Amino acid sequence: MRITGIDFCGVAVTPRTNWCFLLVRTEDGRTGLGECTLANQEALLAAEAARLASRVVGCDALARNRLARLLSHAQGGLVAQTVLSAFEGALWDLAGQALGRPIHALLGGALRETVPLYANINRGTNPRTPEGFATAAGRALAAGFRAIKLAPFDPIIWEDAAEPGWRQGYAEGLARIAAVRAAIGPEHALMVDAHWRFSPGGAARLIQDVAGFDLFWLECPVAEANHAEIRRLRGMANDRGMRLAGAEALAGLAAYRPLIETGCYDVLMPDMKHCGGHEEMRRIAALALTAGVEIAPHNPTGPGCHAHSLHACATLPNLLPLEVQFGETERFFTLCPGASLGFSAGGAVVPGGAGLGVALDEADARATPWKPQATPWLDPRLG
Repeated sequence: MRITGIDFCGVAVTPRTNWCFLLVRTEDGRTGLGECTLANQEALLAAEAARLASRVVGCDALARNRLARLLSHAQGGLVAQTVLSAFEGALWDLAGQALGRPIHALLGGALRETVPLYANINRGTNPRTPEGFATAAGRALAAGFRAIKLAPFDPIIWEDAAEPGWRQGYAEGLARIAAVRAAIGPEHALMVDAHWRFSPGGAARLIQDVAGFDLFWLECPVAEANHAEIRRLRGMANDRGMRLAGAEALAGLAAYRPLIETGCYDVLMPDMKHCGGHEEMRRIAALALTAGVEIAPHNPTGPGCHAHSLHACATLPNLLPLEVQFGETERFFTLCPGASLGFSAGGAVVPGGAGLGVALDEADARATPWKPQATPWLDPRLG
């Protein structure tokens, strides 16, 4: 099953959001789908996809191990790793199509038929006031979710802590958390993503200030490389009854190994788009399992990554709920027809068809080509 071409497809789905896909074509007419969304990097992703094609056209799409070895020495940062991760996923899709089996069956079989989900309401919130976040959280509860995440601290960053507006921005972030907790009640899980916006000292204060909100986890409070401070903050969070989560943009087991071995996080968040695809996701989860570390894959983008993540999550024993971007656009459910990617009672059914179980509607995708991202947006159909 020789590879005949690789196409990059960037799709504008809202004024703020582009989703990017990799389409791997074979001589027998099949197309494997991977997702390579990486905000504001679309032009570089397209160039990297073309570079990849120049190396793999003519290769056997079923020789996945050989291709992985060939590409393991590829140079490049997160853009290159994101394209390679999408390529690996597309190869699994092709293998499943050829064998008539779903990807999760090729990975050893599903441990669960339904994957638990949590709703990331960040991009589905407008206005970004405490009341706006509370309303978005209410919509998620009405849709059946029982776990909610928000990123309440934009636009503050720790380097500006001496600026006059910083304290006001921090207080506004705490008010957003308080409003969501009040809206969802004490019985539902609440997670907060800090997006690396704090210094170690500021993060220590943050942990104290959010302790009263009974968070399930606090995510990415400080820069990922600061292992010693992350370990200290994990201890502080654990003492107050919350997990510390992070590591969403790393690539490969080698990047995750020191985080696991030094005890940085309670919850690791490998992303199918960046970590290396299915094989690396499983290796990371297996090593984490030996240390009692839980896995909650990062998944706030499009339907291709979501479908691949469902297959992977079906096989992981140390799984916490999978992230989904809730309330951003209904195209999440229509752009990749096939198995249903809908949410029900806070979960999603693992696709059961051959390969990935969904395929990109290329005509629909190419009708709205990617464009530079603009402003926050809420799909008007969600009310």
